[in-house]
Amino acid sequence: MNWELLLSFIPKFLAGLPVTLSILICSLAIGLVFGALLCWARMRRVPGVAQAADFYVLFFRGTPLLVQLFAIYYGLGQFEVVRSSFAWPLLREAWFCAVLALGLNSAAFTSEIMRGGILGVERGQIEAAEAYGFSWPQIARLILGPQALRVALPAYSNETILMLKGTALASTISIMDLTGIARKLSSLHFAPFESFIAAGVIYLALAMILTLSYSAIERRLA
Repeated sequence: MNWELLLSFIPKFLAGLPVTLSILICSLAIGLVFGALLCWARMRRVPGVAQAADFYVLFFRGTPLLVQLFAIYYGLGQFEVVRSSFAWPLLREAWFCAVLALGLNSAAFTSEIMRGGILGVERGQIEAAEAYGFSWPQIARLILGPQALRVALPAYSNETILMLKGTALASTISIMDLTGIARKLSSLHFAPFESFIAAGVIYLALAMILTLSYSAIERRLA
């Protein structure tokens, strides 16, 4: 292995790091908001809405993320109604499609994590709070939220790291993120081992930072 070449690749990856982080942060934000709505729909069991939410979670958890990404980036443009809609300027952009695909995928897993956290809180505590005259906003803020967060946080930290690794798929639709730059350097220098090892080191460093951050939050909540 050419160590000098490998080290020379590191500065070049800095150009792709903001792209990877922007995709990760935006997709997680979409996943949190939409995941919370899905969790609410599944917990409330409103007829029709709950079944649609269940199917959404089943579909996005049961199909590969790469298939979902290709379906959004390559598939939606096949429909005239999409190309003539207000959303087309966004949907024809690779970065937005990557964020949308990862965000929708993350929402399915996040809703399940939130649901598990809520179900992990003893029902007796909620009934006791209702007996004391607590309103539902108070129950959610003082009892349900803090305990559900402690239960769900370890699983959500895993989801965050999985999304970080999932951002690598953005390179398949011509985005120059960390993996996209690794593929470009590999073809330019005929050094696939060095280029992908360098990218792997950066992904590993990011995963370690996320793991340590979530561990600190867990200790704080405990």
